[in-house]
Amino acid sequence: MADYFTNFSCRLDVGTTENARRALELFQSFSDRLDREDSFPSFAVFLDPDAGDTVLWICDDAGYGDVEEMTEFIVECARVLGLKGRWGFEWGHSCSKPRVGGFGGGAQIIDLETGDTDTWIGTSDWLHRQLAGRQE
Repeated sequence: MADYFTNFSCRLDVGTTENARRALELFQSFSDRLDREDSFPSFAVFLDPDAGDTVLWICDDAGYGDVEEMTEFIVECARVLGLKGRWGFEWGHSCSKPRVGGFGGGAQIIDLETGDTDTWIGTSDWLHRQLAGRQE
């Protein structure tokens, strides 16, 4: 049996140390909400010691990251903290054994003010479109 993984590691600068503190509290609330739904967060959030006291480091939890769940948290953070601008991240899909379709990844850009996804790409979809001759 093969195991499938989704990995990501990214930073979000929330602008102030107060926002960083609030973002960590938001993550705890987000985690508690998932726990009440008999789930758990698929990612972790820390202050990034290498980047300063306003920068969050967000990474998957042991290879089981959920891109949509992490995006939901980012949008919630941006809304509560009043963040503006565009922010993006990328992820990778991998497999513990060689499996067709077991590898890939993607990237997404979010408008922090509106919470809308500006654009995204998934390598699997892109590859199929290219092979079909569509240059979208």
